[in-house]
Amino acid sequence: MIYAYAALTITNPESLAAYREKAGAALALYGGSVVSASKDLTALDGAPSLPDMAAILSFPDRESALGWINDPELADVHALRRGAGGSDAILLG
Repeated sequence: MIYAYAALTITNPESLAAYREKAGAALALYGGSVVSASKDLTALDGAPSLPDMAAILSFPDRESALGWINDPELADVHALRRGAGGSDAILLG
């Protein structure tokens, strides 16, 4: 199992809502799922710039995570997430 951290700064809630409708199915194509997602974020140490929302995603392996983000068939889904505002995703591992 491998994990990814996604951070969103939301400027377009409509695009985020449209993304949420499709995100689960897109993740499932690669064995991925949302482990946890929240808008209630607390900095534990230091002074990081907190996003409006963050999520931890899981995938069976690195290849699955890379397949999900690079799949041309999912480009429109990823565009909805990116269109919601700032969108960063970091693979852990």
